[in-house]
Amino acid sequence: MLHKLKQELIEYGRLAGVKNFTPGYSGNFSARYGDKILITSSGSANGYLSEEELVLMDFDGNLIEGAKKPSSEKMLHAEFYKQRPDVNYIIHVHSPYLSSFACCHIPLDEPVMAENVFYFGQIPLAEYGLPSSMDLVEKTAKYFKEYDAVLMANHGFIVGDKTIKDAFLKLELAESYAQVVLNTKLMGGAVLFNQNQVDEINSLKKKL
Repeated sequence: MLHKLKQELIEYGRLAGVKNFTPGYSGNFSARYGDKILITSSGSANGYLSEEELVLMDFDGNLIEGAKKPSSEKMLHAEFYKQRPDVNYIIHVHSPYLSSFACCHIPLDEPVMAENVFYFGQIPLAEYGLPSSMDLVEKTAKYFKEYDAVLMANHGFIVGDKTIKDAFLKLELAESYAQVVLNTKLMGGAVLFNQNQVDEINSLKKKL
């Protein structure tokens, strides 16, 4: 099981690198492993991971297995898992379009496309906190119960889901969402869904 989780993180880290979602050394990936967390090590590059760069820690951030230090954002991951028993994988990246909105302190809350209304509702913006600090954890974690994905001011984006595929596809969708919203602003502004249309889209969830 642990080997399988490592291979999943390596493969989806590689895909994130190919798509430029995780440039350089930025970001971190993790997976729930029973009462422990498998997480990328400090200083690793998600697009070029090896098994040695994935370490096990407990929910207090203590290293359990591995020769390297857990990611500096380890407590952000731990808090997400604590609040959301349904979440088994977390991806934190500094992808260009999502990070642009985060740096401008603009949440992605406009209903411009059916897919984004359906999967996200909206992507809120957490206040800035120093990277790797408990201040960052506290300011971001207050959104975890209600949202799968959060923008982090002047920082990046975090998303969690039941499977690594679902988490990655939501990252992919969110980055595209940010790009579309930016394009619509350059073109004079999107025509937004009205509340009735939003309700109709959300009602589709009951049919699945």
